[in-house]
This record gives sequence, C-alpha cells and structure tokens, in this order.
Amino acid sequence: MKLKIKAMSPKMGNEIPLPFYASPGAAAMDLCACMDEAVTIAPGEIVSLPAGVAIALPSAEYAALVFARSGLGIKHGIALANGVGVIDSDYRGEIRVGLVNQSRQPYTVQPGDRIAQLAVVPVVQAALEVADTLEDTDRGDGGFGSTGR
Repeated sequence: MKLKIKAMSPKMGNEIPLPFYASPGAAAMDLCACMDEAVTIAPGEIVSLPAGVAIALPSAEYAALVFARSGLGIKHGIALANGVGVIDSDYRGEIRVGLVNQSRQPYTVQPGDRIAQLAVVPVVQAALEVADTLEDTDRGDGGFGSTGR
C-alpha cells in the first residue's frame, strides 16, 4: 500500500528525517520530534510533541497506530501518555505524540530525536448485533489473571 505523507514543517526531510523504517524487518516506522528547541520532561510530567507530518490513509480499511519506542521506555522510563495512539483514516492533522516521564529523572528530547513508532494496520469495522446471551466458552467470564500467571 502507499501512504501519502505531508510535511507540516520545512524542517521535515531536511533537518529532521521523515518517518522511516529503521530496518528491513521493521513493523513500524520511527517518528521524530519536530521542534525548534529541546524539551525537558520532568518526572511525572506529560508533554505533547509534534511529529511534523500528517498522513492520508487510503480508506477506512486502515488505521495508523502510534506505539512507544522500547528503548525510551526501558532505558529512560519514557512512555506514551495514552498507551497507544490511534490515527483514524479520516484524520488529516499533524501527528502529535504524548509522552510521559515515568522515571525519577528529567529527560530531554532534542529536535529530531526518535520519539515513537507508527504502524499501519488493517481495520475491520464490526456491525453490532445486540444479543441477550453470548456463546459459552471454557474461559467464560474469567477476567484478569484467570488463565494463570
């Protein structure tokens, strides 16, 4: 599939890389911070950083998901503020990345730093059918931790 992308800043593709797949087997492309100056995230603080691009998914059969970068999370305690960002097929605004500092140390994001990953995935919009009962399964309504450790 082809994904149309629009640079929202003249820095994109020049000073700051456009989204890119870091390896041939990468499932998601890296998003970089598109800022004029560094931003320091204090412990417990949430910030919203621009990625400098907008995208046009080809149809409602696709969505883009924004995921955390594992290195930022494991090494520095920097995670996505909303867990996973969902970009709907009809959204045309700039992608922004909400980051939260879960560590005890301030963390500084420099312009051009890789701050998140963007994956394009297929979507099925389900037709809801209201039912009085649901089919039984071996698990039933067992929730959190019900299948073991």
